[in-house]
Amino acid sequence: MTIKTVGIIGSGIMGSGIAQVAATSGFTVILRSRKQESADATLAAMQKSLEKLVSKGRMEEADATAAVARVSATSSLSDLADCDLVIESVVEDLDTKLEIFDELDRVCKDGAILATNTSTLPVIEMAVKTSRPERVCGVHFFNPAPMMGLVEIIQTLVSSDETIAEVREFAEACGKGPVLVEDRAGFIVNALLFPYLNNAVRMLENGTASRDDIDTAMKGGCNFPMGPLALLDLVGLDTSLSILDALYTEFRDPNYAAVPLLRRMVVAGHLGRKSGAGFYEY
Repeated sequence: MTIKTVGIIGSGIMGSGIAQVAATSGFTVILRSRKQESADATLAAMQKSLEKLVSKGRMEEADATAAVARVSATSSLSDLADCDLVIESVVEDLDTKLEIFDELDRVCKDGAILATNTSTLPVIEMAVKTSRPERVCGVHFFNPAPMMGLVEIIQTLVSSDETIAEVREFAEACGKGPVLVEDRAGFIVNALLFPYLNNAVRMLENGTASRDDIDTAMKGGCNFPMGPLALLDLVGLDTSLSILDALYTEFRDPNYAAVPLLRRMVVAGHLGRKSGAGFYEY
């Protein structure tokens, strides 16, 4: 295993989850947020998450303590200089990610792998922003990262086979089942999932069925663990809208054209669980 130290950029749910996965798998983790208070709060939340696993008998206390000890929190990108792998997991905005990759390329040691946890955006755009495009790829974890077993590894036109092999080994060491996919918007899961979610919103908007009946039907009829509208609330309606817009921009498929109701809910600040209100109240 060539990867020993992992940098995580982003203190949201995904950043925290990936940090927990890496730390409990034995990697040294440096968690970076724009503000030190946010980084510290994310580390505290991760510790609480591990304590909950201990209380449920799903982890030994010594293992949880050791995992927390492997993680440090910072607000400075320069603290990621010696990382073997850095995973960016910030807002789904290409300009923001490009700025981060430009700075990471200057900060990180030669040979370090720079990866993005984007769920939809073109990884090649981030790769060519650096002087090491062959060492850039996508490493897409799913929410919640500690529980979900899948990782999509995205290989761009210029990602080296060596880079992909190292990242695959890292994902497997984290107990995940990696799949390899080419750099196309939505990759595998979201390219298939979001037309379904979008059409569920269209069905609600058209009055075909109620919110509860749509979700109940898909759980009972397809054996899905969650209905589509509840899943949109979990993902975040703003994130979902960004994904649909990126898919539509690349493919111009009407199934990816976001339903007006979804766009209006985002404008209203009804973003799902993160805001306390979406299709459901929280």
